[in-house]
Amino acid sequence: MAETTKNDKIVLVAVLKNARDLKILLQEKWYHIPVKTCPKMKFKCVAFYQPALFGGSGKCIKYYSRVLNYSILTRKDLFPKELKHPNANDYYFKVNLGEINELAEPIKNIIPRRVCFGFTTLRRLLESKNILQLYGVAPTEQIIENALKRAGIKTKAQHYVIKNTQKRYRLDFAIFCNNGRIAIECDNKKAHSSKIQKVKDKTKNNFLRGKGWYVIHFSERKIIFGLDGCIKKVQSVVKILGGYQSQGKNFINTK
Repeated sequence: MAETTKNDKIVLVAVLKNARDLKILLQEKWYHIPVKTCPKMKFKCVAFYQPALFGGSGKCIKYYSRVLNYSILTRKDLFPKELKHPNANDYYFKVNLGEINELAEPIKNIIPRRVCFGFTTLRRLLESKNILQLYGVAPTEQIIENALKRAGIKTKAQHYVIKNTQKRYRLDFAIFCNNGRIAIECDNKKAHSSKIQKVKDKTKNNFLRGKGWYVIHFSERKIIFGLDGCIKKVQSVVKILGGYQSQGKNFINTK
């Protein structure tokens, strides 16, 4: 077996939930992970994703660090001022870190993707420009978007459909026709192959179809190796649904 190189080290991608987490990271150099939800794979480094709540510094990874060691403590031991927290007695890994390194350029979540615990390598962390590259995911949405533009297909990217006050679904692309609406979903292999994700996708499909949406799913393989067929499929459904909606402001022309 070949010896693991420095840049092949496994990196856990973790999330900084709030400004306090960031302050602890930068000043005290540790991070906490619930024992019951901690990823099983061993990791040598941790990279930290800052979500949208960080404003101008959000939706990106700026910092990473090497793991020194860890200990198991209750949440009330980690945060003694929060004894009434509902998880106060739960156990957490306190991951002690070495020097906090800042990437030369932040790794951005350009095409919004939900980021939670995930794994990459140090090499990818140091070379990637966006989240898709970090996880080795093909930029299928960009490929489809460019193809839709070339074909003159009128779409709205990242359109949200509200289910209730606590839930909404994001569509990769929406097309509004005279006699219906089309939802186009780009299914990357890594993001949509798990059993849990398949159940979520089915629930989403059922909801959209119940609301009158015509749902089209394109797999990563179809997008990469059969792009022309994907576009012809969209054009065919647009024709069936009476062409593009000529009135209103529900679409933008991406041509």
